[in-house]
Amino acid sequence: MAAMDIDGVTLELDGRTATVTLARPDRRNALSLDMLQSVIKALDSVPVDAGVVVLAAEGKAFSAGHDMKEMIDRPGQYYDDLFDTCGRMMAAIHALPQPVIAKVQGVATAAGCQLVASCDLAIASEAAWFATPGVSIGLFCSTPMVPVSRAVGHKRAMHMLLTGDPISAETAVEWGLINRAVPAAELDAAVDELASKILSFSRQTIVTGKRAYWSQAETPESAAYEITTPIMAGNAAREDAQEGMRAFLDKRAPVWPDNE
Repeated sequence: MAAMDIDGVTLELDGRTATVTLARPDRRNALSLDMLQSVIKALDSVPVDAGVVVLAAEGKAFSAGHDMKEMIDRPGQYYDDLFDTCGRMMAAIHALPQPVIAKVQGVATAAGCQLVASCDLAIASEAAWFATPGVSIGLFCSTPMVPVSRAVGHKRAMHMLLTGDPISAETAVEWGLINRAVPAAELDAAVDELASKILSFSRQTIVTGKRAYWSQAETPESAAYEITTPIMAGNAAREDAQEGMRAFLDKRAPVWPDNE
């Protein structure tokens, strides 16, 4: 598949890894309404046989959040459309069957921080930093706080939201906002290593697991078991799980039927 350019966002396929790249470095990859729509189109265009999606960005900033230049003196409907589209973009990440890895090379603030928190996994450069600074301009980061608070917990999220203080990549790992921070020169290799690990497993099992995870996330324990028990039972009866269990007992590497 050749690279696609979707109005400021590119989509490339390398083997079974699809990379969606925010490609407006001169605008600090600000999430304007058309940029949000472009990301949704790119996610919708990811091939069904891709096993992993990497969400990356060009330039020094991963994303500086919403484009404030486009948010001055607009009619109320514009703001409704902007934040509704932003929510749909974040939901599209969870709806994708493939795991989405945020590859964070630089600053991620406000809706940019929300984007990182919405991804299934995230690896950042040690030079990256994260913030929800809307309080400083009178626009509280109410929608970014949804995935951020679920990632870092209430007290830490409230500190970020009420002070606007940035946190380093090291702190972001400690707080659970990202999985790992590496030197900038090692970012590509670290993301490739994680993607390769995921791609080594049965694709259908990964798809099932991601769907199950987001179906039960934040639900009470009893409801979570009601959701996940039939999913796991169905998974156990499938060919890939049967092959995996036989391979374990036979002390051999599994051959995943859905990866052929």
